[in-house]
Amino acid sequence: MSKRIDVLKTYKTYVGGNFPRSESGHTYPVKDSSGKLIANACRCTRKDVRDAMVKARGAFPGWKSRSAYNRGQILYRIAEILEGRSDQFVKELELQGMKKNTAAAEVEISVDRLIYYAGWTDKISQVFGSVNPVASSHFNFSMPDPTGVVGIVAPDESPLLGLVSMMAPVIAGGNSALILSSESKPLTAVSFGEVLHASDVPAGVVNILTGFQSEMVDHLTSHMDLNAVFNANEDSEIRKQIDENCALNVKRRKHLNRNNWQDLSHETPYYIMDFQEIKTTWHPVGI
Repeated sequence: MSKRIDVLKTYKTYVGGNFPRSESGHTYPVKDSSGKLIANACRCTRKDVRDAMVKARGAFPGWKSRSAYNRGQILYRIAEILEGRSDQFVKELELQGMKKNTAAAEVEISVDRLIYYAGWTDKISQVFGSVNPVASSHFNFSMPDPTGVVGIVAPDESPLLGLVSMMAPVIAGGNSALILSSESKPLTAVSFGEVLHASDVPAGVVNILTGFQSEMVDHLTSHMDLNAVFNANEDSEIRKQIDENCALNVKRRKHLNRNNWQDLSHETPYYIMDFQEIKTTWHPVGI
């Protein structure tokens, strides 16, 4: 009897609350640390980026209008589901070459990081907002307000924790996100889409694409409906391209350097504020 050939899973994308294949139908092989083929992932194109952008923009007004407390509840729910599926994520990280102890820590800290940012959702306005003294009969308030659609270029070396550390502050502040996942280790990113799908995150608030970042970054960052870019890819040419594209319509952009994603420096409300705009309201006294 001949040896059975394993049926390899083809991981889809996560866009608009669904799991579509890439528009082109193209995939690319995902291999383990020894070079063995373990799965196939969608090789997304410009059309996939544009379709995901439409979903992210459509979801933004509804997500922005949610109460901060409700956004915190939803982030906490994501953490609950991720912890319940921790064994699956540890196995996927191991499959992609990570040691078991490191993989377990990556999942545990991802859960904790989601809870950390869940706790900040209803405190940002109080901490970073202000009541301003003015020389007239008015109340003058300055409050943080979400920027809009944020493009996230996730790190390659930390496919789950890096993605969570960048996504959580973006959506905690009321933005929607379009994520380019780890290129060489995309499996946990798509599985995380399943976690989002099972939680209460509205469709389109988080969209996850797989493929070659060098092919998609230009399409993402030059899109005129994108408001900001959060980048962890350290390639100098890609960073230069992001800077040039962001200058086209004055997008916000933040680069992160390679470092230890388990470090507590990634738990900071300033990651939320990087994608907020301070808006000021005047109100007459006595009305």
